[in-house]
Amino acid sequence: MRPLPTSLGYFNHHGDCNMSTHFSGEGNIGSPPEYREFPNGNDEPSRLLRLNVYFDNPIPKKDGIFEDRGGFWAPVEIWHRDAAHWKELYQKGMRVLVVGRMEREPWTDNEDQPRETWQINARSVGILPFRIESVTLSPRQQETAQDTQPKPPAAQEPTAPKEPKRRK
Repeated sequence: MRPLPTSLGYFNHHGDCNMSTHFSGEGNIGSPPEYREFPNGNDEPSRLLRLNVYFDNPIPKKDGIFEDRGGFWAPVEIWHRDAAHWKELYQKGMRVLVVGRMEREPWTDNEDQPRETWQINARSVGILPFRIESVTLSPRQQETAQDTQPKPPAAQEPTAPKEPKRRK
C-alpha cells in the first residue's frame, strides 16, 4: 500500500505517521532486488521492489584518487505495478539515481531495544550508464509490428509550397 499524505508527514505501512524529506542520490545496488506482492482485496495486488543501495560520498584527494567519506546504506522501496518486471532489470553492482522521500522507520531489535532505520520510498530509480554494455527497448504498447519497421521514402515528387493568401 502506498503511504497516505498528512499535513505533517506520511502514514507508513504500519499505520504510523512518519516525517519525511525529499531525497535524491546516486549509489550502487548492493544485493539482488527483492520482490513481494501483497493482497489488496478484489483489486490488483500491491507490488513492492526493495533494493539495498549504498550511497557513497566520493571526495577527491590530492593524488587524484577518490576517498569515500560519509557514505551510507539505505533500503529503497519502489511500489509500482511493474515491480515484478523491474526485478529482472535492476542488478547487484548497478549504479542508480534514486529520487523519492527519506523516511525514519523505527523498529525493535532482538534485545527489545528501540532502533531506527532511514529508508527511501522511491518515486523513481534511474539506471546510470556505468558498466552497461547495451540497452534494448521494447516497442510501445500501442505500436504494431508494421509501425516499428522503417518507412520507405515518399514516392511522390516534392511539391512547391502553396502561396499564402493575402489580405486585401
